[in-house]
Amino acid sequence: MSTTPIPSADQSPAISAGAPSLAPSFSPLYRQIKSMLLNSLRLGEWKPGEAIPSEMDLATRFHVSQGTVRKAIDDLAAENLLVRRQGKGTFVATHAEQQVQFRFLKLVPNSGTPGSEGPAQREIIQCRRVSASLDVARALDLRTGDAVLQARRVLSFVDTPTILEDIWLPAAPFKGLTAERLTNHQGPMYALFETEFNVRMVRAEEKIRAEPATDGLEELLKVDRGTPLLSVERIAYTYKDIPMELRRGYYRTDTHYYHNRLS
Repeated sequence: MSTTPIPSADQSPAISAGAPSLAPSFSPLYRQIKSMLLNSLRLGEWKPGEAIPSEMDLATRFHVSQGTVRKAIDDLAAENLLVRRQGKGTFVATHAEQQVQFRFLKLVPNSGTPGSEGPAQREIIQCRRVSASLDVARALDLRTGDAVLQARRVLSFVDTPTILEDIWLPAAPFKGLTAERLTNHQGPMYALFETEFNVRMVRAEEKIRAEPATDGLEELLKVDRGTPLLSVERIAYTYKDIPMELRRGYYRTDTHYYHNRLS
């Protein structure tokens, strides 16, 4: 793949002292390289879990210094899109890896750490094709009535139902996804999306509030009607900020708490 050299900072148009503030903003060179790397990831040039070319090879490809490439990779690693492995190189992050699996699951047992209880036991209640309601269409940047897949599952820890999730996915990218495939897959759901549907969730936004257990939630989570639950609504995005999943989770917090790290 040939790449046109990127203008360096000293090749940018000069701006006179009296120039208006509407002049084009300058994008640092490493951010331009980061954007190109992101585009290669989006197009699937390097798959999740695969190594990307070395910094030297990428510097040659983009006609920039190795330091510029390193800074771009540092940014992508900080965003959990790439993973550096000492002595082995840099790899595309995958949700199959232990340290990434719990990036989107913030529920932690009262005594322990994420994953200390072992993998969750999963019960897929349904997975069906439906028409997108107004709120689902808005969240997934679709039109009302467009086809979506709706799944519902219960996650249990130490045989205790702890999380109920309702999930909506745009139908086209996930053609062929069924309750049977979700049930038979042993790893994280996002790892399944990567390997079988070439969709990688790279970031998410969440809204959290408390809601009472009603409308059948109490039966599925085996709690008394009216028990306070933590309601977490998440929109997950793939590359280029394309929404790919709406997920509404209801969490029991009698034995777990929601943990988030701010930086």
